[in-house]
Amino acid sequence: MEAARQAWISAALRGGVAYFLIGKVFALPSTHAHAWRLAAWLASGIVYAAHIWHEHYRLRSSPGSGALHVAVAVAIGAFLLAVAGMIHSLSTASGIRPTWLVALVAWPAFTAAPAFLGALIAGVVLARRQRSADPG
Repeated sequence: MEAARQAWISAALRGGVAYFLIGKVFALPSTHAHAWRLAAWLASGIVYAAHIWHEHYRLRSSPGSGALHVAVAVAIGAFLLAVAGMIHSLSTASGIRPTWLVALVAWPAFTAAPAFLGALIAGVVLARRQRSADPG
């Protein structure tokens, strides 16, 4: 049981860091911002799909717990991006604005909720598909 817990926590941390790195690296180029933004969405979508696949096929998580684990990874990435934004704003302002404190809670919440819903739907579809493919 402890190994399974460590496995999903490790996957969530790796996913969260991946979302953070995608958000930071794809924001660096100053030309063709729209194309880079689309590329970041695509890269994040790949991480998201890979995490759902990992939860379903490798960890054998139920749709609900798998969706929760995926949402935690998304929330970690959003939190790290909010922290990075807050740190960056310190270079242009003398102090931390209160809106950044709100962002530390709002960004993870606003990204994790739809991530949970999408992963839950994907998990249910994968589980039903797997049940219908199994003979007997």
